[in-house]
Amino acid sequence: MKTKRKSGGAFSAVIAAICIIIYVFAIIQAAVRIYLSIDELKVTAEQEFSNIWNIAVSAGSQGFMDERYKETMNRALASNGSIEALIISGPDGEHAFERQQGYAVKNTNNSLSFINRFSFSNENYYRPLPINDLRNVTIRAVAGAFDFDEISKILKETLFLILIGFAVAFFTMLLQLLIGGKPDEKPVKSKTPDIDQFEVSEVQNQFVSKDEPAMPDVTIENKSEPKGLYSPRSNIGWEVYTKDRLDSEIHRCSSTEKDLTLVLMDFMDITNDIMYKLASEEAITFFSSRDLLFEYGRNGILVILPGIDLDTGISKSEKFYQRIQDKFPNTGKSHSLCIGLSSRSGRLINADRLMMEAQEALLKAKHDNKSSIIAFKSDPEKYRAFIATQNSLHL
Repeated sequence: MKTKRKSGGAFSAVIAAICIIIYVFAIIQAAVRIYLSIDELKVTAEQEFSNIWNIAVSAGSQGFMDERYKETMNRALASNGSIEALIISGPDGEHAFERQQGYAVKNTNNSLSFINRFSFSNENYYRPLPINDLRNVTIRAVAGAFDFDEISKILKETLFLILIGFAVAFFTMLLQLLIGGKPDEKPVKSKTPDIDQFEVSEVQNQFVSKDEPAMPDVTIENKSEPKGLYSPRSNIGWEVYTKDRLDSEIHRCSSTEKDLTLVLMDFMDITNDIMYKLASEEAITFFSSRDLLFEYGRNGILVILPGIDLDTGISKSEKFYQRIQDKFPNTGKSHSLCIGLSSRSGRLINADRLMMEAQEALLKAKHDNKSSIIAFKSDPEKYRAFIATQNSLHL
């Protein structure tokens, strides 16, 4: 099993590295291509301005600013792709030529100037026009800074590359769930010794219990062999898959320094499989992640809440408890639903230990007349000291 996990971890690392390379390559190539596109547009704009200048000089020699001249300049502007507008100054004033009226040129106190837009280039396109004996005749132009058609093409191709990376990651995760989700042939018993001192906190009040025996390991026989990821009886995960998934989530949360809360619940009023499936569907709807819900015993459900601390886990359990109370009638028992919780709380802990703590909290909830939700609250400092003591004894 360890060899299998190591090989699976190495395979995941390789796939993750490939995905990262794809993402980085996609971003870099997009940035380089957009930069080259902007640079190429500057060169094109310079060439087009030179062509327009030649046309302005040639047409001006036959008549400056008559109707034929204006029509010639409008055609010259329309035939080029990067120049957005022209301003030609002459003895009789300034004249504007635009692709789109009012988009690039503004008139302030009878003085024409270009509108400052992000999409316009900041290059200065200006030349005098040597037309006959006219003095102070000049031409100015403003060009677009971006070729939006080319940039749109680049972004679409970049998005396609990123989607390839997502697809690789998704199918790898799916493959691991299908292959790595198979249970061990023999259940592994927890060999973690009991901690001498621990704290248990109720929903409404807290108390400290010392030297209490740990709850014995509970082994539930499941007569049907698991087929697929989810049990047809409950539509949630098979109980035999619990330990592997819990170990995996604990390892993931430990590597990112996040908390994890384990919730065990036992429905005391359930008398048949139909009611159990209805309760499971309520849990799926409430906790929103069927992959992290598993069968527990005959009428219980186990919920893994990664990234959730104990206080938040208690709050969610209270809301789910109230939801069940509203939808399922009470048969007269003191508690129709009992819930036990425990969390990682910054500890280096395994699935067996966390399960044992939640089982003990659930057992206390079943025997407590005041509260049906009890959480195992650990002291990280005492826990680390205990582990260090145990390690030194083994040495």
